[in-house]
Amino acid sequence: MAGIDFNLMLIGFMGTGKSTIAAKLKEVLKVEQIEMDALIAEEAGMSIPDIFEKFGESHFRDLETEMLRKFKEKKPVVVSCGGGAVLRDENIEIMKGQGKIILLTATPETIYERVKDSNDRPVLNGNMNVAYISELMEKRRARYEMAADIVITTDGKDADEICNEILEAVNVK
Repeated sequence: MAGIDFNLMLIGFMGTGKSTIAAKLKEVLKVEQIEMDALIAEEAGMSIPDIFEKFGESHFRDLETEMLRKFKEKKPVVVSCGGGAVLRDENIEIMKGQGKIILLTATPETIYERVKDSNDRPVLNGNMNVAYISELMEKRRARYEMAADIVITTDGKDADEICNEILEAVNVK
């Protein structure tokens, strides 16, 4: 298996499989994997929900932008981006300058099944239902699609199938 000399930036709504697929790509490509939200939480010394509560979403988005800038020095890495990382044009430009942006998608029903037992999704607190997930996904859909170099649907596929699709799409043999 050949390697990569660029970053793979996995984007998509929460629950589309970014963390799972990033871990699989790390294993296959033998590169570092970065969980953006986990790294932000670690550097801030508090959880993502706590950052939202204490400082607000705008501050969290600033931390995301700073974090994305750092990845340029780390090529090649596989980055599992936070669900809202594409909400800023600046973030999309930073990601496009580092490699390929892979959009993982799934239906609202699949996402609900994957995230329904999670308490660390501040955007869904009090709104853990398919209708709300669908509405939020629709609000973000254009941003995700505009940012994406490659779109991969994750419904009904295992991690190996999804990884193979990604590697084929970025021409890694």
